[in-house]
Amino acid sequence: MFIEKIKQVFKIKELRKAIGFVFLMLIISRIAAHIPIPGVDVAGLKDFFESNQLLGLLNMFSGGGMKNFSIVMLGIGPYITASIIIQLLTMVVPALEALSKEGDAGRRKINLYTKYLTIPLAVVQGYSFITLLQRQSQYQMIGHLDITQYIVALVTICAGTMFLVWLGELITQKNIGNGISLLIFAGIVSGWVASLQRTIAVYDPSKIFSLLVFLIIALATIVVVVIINEGQRNVPVSYARRVRGNKMYGGVNTHLPLKVNQSGVIPIIFAISLVLFPPMVAKFFASAGNPTIVVMANWVIDLFQNQVFYGFIYFALVVAFTYFYTAIVFHPDQIAENLQKQGGFIPGIRPGNHTAIYLQNIVTRINLAGALFLGAVAVLPVITQVFTRGIGSMVVGGTSILIVVAVVIETVKQVNAQLTMRNYEEL
Repeated sequence: MFIEKIKQVFKIKELRKAIGFVFLMLIISRIAAHIPIPGVDVAGLKDFFESNQLLGLLNMFSGGGMKNFSIVMLGIGPYITASIIIQLLTMVVPALEALSKEGDAGRRKINLYTKYLTIPLAVVQGYSFITLLQRQSQYQMIGHLDITQYIVALVTICAGTMFLVWLGELITQKNIGNGISLLIFAGIVSGWVASLQRTIAVYDPSKIFSLLVFLIIALATIVVVVIINEGQRNVPVSYARRVRGNKMYGGVNTHLPLKVNQSGVIPIIFAISLVLFPPMVAKFFASAGNPTIVVMANWVIDLFQNQVFYGFIYFALVVAFTYFYTAIVFHPDQIAENLQKQGGFIPGIRPGNHTAIYLQNIVTRINLAGALFLGAVAVLPVITQVFTRGIGSMVVGGTSILIVVAVVIETVKQVNAQLTMRNYEEL
């Protein structure tokens, strides 16, 4: 079946060209991720990242560009942050909410606002990251920059982010998958390949047991991620029969799908932002002139380097943000109202407010499984390090696996939709 699908894809000229174009854009993005900004000690930068696990997720979303201090060092991170901010504002600002309901024209305007917000976020994040690297004097990564060099560096960083956003939009237009997600996917997979190469280079036969444990955990994680990511609760919905003239309409039984993981990886992004903030701020004050401030800063840094505390607070934040984000994006009152307008109802439940309460109770129950799942995914690297100490270059990143699996599933669905559409047209 899989081989037949592959043959069908390559038989269709337009689809073959679209896939080739997507691969070309991904290759260009990977090339850009290896073009460093002048004046940076890349070797010292890699040592700094290897000694700071908290920056690993940020480097993942930049596709490895941050670790190389490349022209696309921030990746599409600022754009993701801007998208989340705009999405949250859409829920609370009436003007943006009305704009989101205007179809394609409204979505284009919201996308434009997101791009406008991306630029200042990229500048702020770029400035913060350069300042952080300059404070790490023991690694000697970046020397003193005058105002002209600072401006050039920030403009380059901001342009690199917008360049990737543009590439992502070009990929999305081909209807092979979401461009932004595919760019993140390419960065994660390239990181896996590099990690595998390092593991093979230092292979030790005595570590074979740890390697087998790693492979078992990785495969089990992929299976669980697929099951949870595709899991949903189907709420039965019936539509009343209506007679108009000599014709009868309605009388259809269907279902309302409620996904177990409605939030995706957004709670993890929120949580890692909060987890990263205290130690990063503490690093700025670690070299202050006041001894009390220095002691407090070092205490905060040491606290967040404690894997037990880091894992506990990270897990708790992910669970909390899962409920928070689901409450923002899921509106049972609106769903109940739409069902009532369309003549639909849940068997055994009265329309209107009773339906909204029923749906809210279901989401609250299944959201517990989704929240615990995301929390476990977030702290998976901390857990696997206990069982795979012998192969430190290989770490099971639950977040990266979640993103890769979600992107692969979505891309396969879109390719299947393209095949189905063309087969239907041929009929």
